[in-house]
Amino acid sequence: MKKITLTTLLLFVTLSSTFAQQEKGIIGFKNWLDHWTDFKPNKAKYAKPTQILSGAITKDTKLYKSDTYLLLGDVFVTDSTTLVIEPGTVIMGDFKTKGSLTISNGSTIIAEGKSTDPIIFTSNRSLKKPGDWGGLFILGNAPTNTTDSNTILNYGLNANDNKNISYGGDNPESNSGILNYVRIEYAGKRTKNHGYFNALTLAGVGSETSFENVMITFCEGNSVAVYGGEVTLNKFVSYKSSSNDYNVNYGAQCKITNSLAIKSPYVSKAESSRCLYVLNHDSLESTDLTKTATTVEASNLTLINISSDLDYDIKIGLVNEAIYIGDEVSFTIDKSVISGFNPAVILDNTIKINNDNLNKLVFTRNYFNNCNGNIFTKYRNNNDDLENWYGSSSFNNVYSKGPDSETFIDAKSSSRPDYRLRINRIVASRNE
Repeated sequence: MKKITLTTLLLFVTLSSTFAQQEKGIIGFKNWLDHWTDFKPNKAKYAKPTQILSGAITKDTKLYKSDTYLLLGDVFVTDSTTLVIEPGTVIMGDFKTKGSLTISNGSTIIAEGKSTDPIIFTSNRSLKKPGDWGGLFILGNAPTNTTDSNTILNYGLNANDNKNISYGGDNPESNSGILNYVRIEYAGKRTKNHGYFNALTLAGVGSETSFENVMITFCEGNSVAVYGGEVTLNKFVSYKSSSNDYNVNYGAQCKITNSLAIKSPYVSKAESSRCLYVLNHDSLESTDLTKTATTVEASNLTLINISSDLDYDIKIGLVNEAIYIGDEVSFTIDKSVISGFNPAVILDNTIKINNDNLNKLVFTRNYFNNCNGNIFTKYRNNNDDLENWYGSSSFNNVYSKGPDSETFIDAKSSSRPDYRLRINRIVASRNE
């Protein structure tokens, strides 16, 4: 009887620790990064392209695992066409022509891979580098807050008709398809007049579109850009991108759950690289303030800056804030981990610190670790008002100074890292 009781007790303690371990940051009883992700994509070897995709795809098309595809220049899926991609298919963006793929408004992509057989978008170069090719654009019919209901996606894409690069409309529930178990590697080409491409651009995309298990690696531009629309991103990974990991703007209604952003000070661009960069507009002149403002609801995120000498990297200006929030934005983040930034959060200096605005910017049950300051207003040296507000026990935020080795289960593995939070660090550091 004693043996059975002891076994039951040990099982209870183990399960209790497992449940507690999932409280903050990314969750999962198993490391959901296993199998389908690749943190060393430069080691992968793929077959040479056997099929070329170019120009416009105007009839329903399926891409097969048995072939390798090359995006030659700017490729558009148009005329209410559906593009289906089989699990395990490899699509390469051409380096010379800076290949890209655009799913135009009204068309659909069904890219549903498997955990054991993900769909891969990558560079066609043998020695791959960030910015080798363009990226993936998905354009939909959901609302934005711009004055023009049909906005042109201005990245210098070579479209025969502007309708193929326009987005926005009046259907927040529109469906542009599925991305599941998809990797996008080495995207983010630089253009002469329009800056860097994003690896994945979701413009005016509606809520019926499904996004889950997507990994973006070594992008020269932003990893994910959400321009208007209404989307949920679940189990997303942005790994060592040069610019922002998640860029949200133009009245987007965006939920981000159980997702990762892993930054490196030796890769990130100075002054323009955050995990979350959330704005309501670029300019008031092009914004209809009567329309819905940008709203972000984030939960169980892990935002981590990996550094071998964080204090030195901060001192020489290699580390930025994790989150930047512009005016008119509603932003909530809950049960998340923010580790190794300078500081954790910056609010735009146009945001007045009053009850109305603070009630739109909510930080609850988060774990701030190893950050050089927590929540600041841009250009202000004194942030006592914000520290007092968000440091209140009612928000239940936790503050700690712990190394990555003691904070995460295994942040050092180069092939199969585990960025779930260690339970002992939370309990030891709770501020109650």
